[in-house]
Amino acid sequence: MFRKGLIGYLPANILQGLIGFATLMVFTRILSPEDYGRYALAFGVSSLAQTVCFTWLEAAMARFYPAEARDDVTAPALYGSVYLLFAGVTILFAVICGIGLWLWPAGNDLTDDPALKIAVAYGLGAVVFRSLIKLVQEQRRSEGRVGAASILDMLQTAGGFGFGVMLALLGTGGGSPLLGAAVIALICLPFFAREDWSRAVRGRFDAERARQYAHYGFPIAASLVLTLALYTADRFLIAHYLSEADAGAYHAGYSLASRILDVLFIWFGAAGTPAMVHALESGGEKAFKTTAAEQIKTMSFILFPAVGGLIMVAPAFGELMIGEDLRAKAVSITTLVALGALFSGLNTYYFLQAFTLAKKTRLLVVAMLIPAVANIALNVLLIPRLGLIGAAWACALSFGAGLIGSWLLGLRTLPLPVPAADLAKTALCTAVMMAAISVLPSHGGIIELVLKSATGAIIYGFCAYFCNLHGIRAHLLRFYNLFRAKFGL
Repeated sequence: MFRKGLIGYLPANILQGLIGFATLMVFTRILSPEDYGRYALAFGVSSLAQTVCFTWLEAAMARFYPAEARDDVTAPALYGSVYLLFAGVTILFAVICGIGLWLWPAGNDLTDDPALKIAVAYGLGAVVFRSLIKLVQEQRRSEGRVGAASILDMLQTAGGFGFGVMLALLGTGGGSPLLGAAVIALICLPFFAREDWSRAVRGRFDAERARQYAHYGFPIAASLVLTLALYTADRFLIAHYLSEADAGAYHAGYSLASRILDVLFIWFGAAGTPAMVHALESGGEKAFKTTAAEQIKTMSFILFPAVGGLIMVAPAFGELMIGEDLRAKAVSITTLVALGALFSGLNTYYFLQAFTLAKKTRLLVVAMLIPAVANIALNVLLIPRLGLIGAAWACALSFGAGLIGSWLLGLRTLPLPVPAADLAKTALCTAVMMAAISVLPSHGGIIELVLKSATGAIIYGFCAYFCNLHGIRAHLLRFYNLFRAKFGL
């Protein structure tokens, strides 16, 4: 199931990567540095609101559907309970947001900015529609309908970007990308959610199941709130200690350094999480550990060289991707942010899975408290002294601490395999690749980017074959034999 998911979700994740960089390239040019900073702040607020209010329902759909659909694929109690709860949360969410925007405080550089208030309002308005689409996607993934989930993902990604650009050109400011996401979600819902709404209408509310979903999902939401604190608190602290433009530069640099890794981790998560759930439910702990070991080795095989290569080409990549007003500051933080993004992704999409799979989601909160508290403390300590570089150091150190904490807690919950020898060999091959790239000339621009990327890929491929990383020799031999058989060679 894991490999099927990797193949099925690959087009959607390639598109996510392309659109992610297009978003960085376009919006850092058509928005002012201040508006781009407002977008970063509004994105953080809307993401926090969505996580607090709706993520627990998405998590319940993803985790409980496989078991409840065994007897009846329509899962009437699940659908009836989840969607009625969603309706109730939506009403409460709308009331709270309306009151909050009405009482928007004034009195300092951040809160008396009407443009920021408008951007936040756009982001909050998008939350309900994005959450409904996410609920549909989680059901499709959980059921193994890779094609449907992938198509919906691609429509959201491309449509949100397109509408966001159009709205930005019309003058809607820093909230344009968020408003674009709301528009495309609203367009897609009648076509993709009809099946789910029909099941919800025919379903029945089960108070005991609702309690189980809340017991399972609330700690996940709480842990994700702490995760968002790691991803967004630094922007607000930068805006407080420095400026909104600096927050925009940091967000641009963070996006440059982490976007490829985020897409890869989301790809692995979309394929890997359902695979581990099914392995544990159907084959027990032995099958689960086999699946988990395959996942961590596959992740390291791709992600370690991705981080190393990104670090080595960051100046040339930044010249291509980021507008001139934000570029220099943004590029300066890429190395530390890339390392932080690697630690964060491995933690979220591998080590933290021990708690969700064991249904001990309260430990997620404990695990995420470690990096969240460390991140805020380090940012408060380092930003006034080191500026944006201080925020980048806080990012790398806090995510590293979080990974270690999750691994140690997981040893007492559902131990995940950590093939140290395979990881060490992969890191060594990556180091050799980085050393080879470092001796190449730095001409800047697309030529440097292509030259260093191609050289890095060749060197890493040679090292991987020499060390037989992840059994690559057997895989290549199998593909070679299939090629010969197909073409009669």
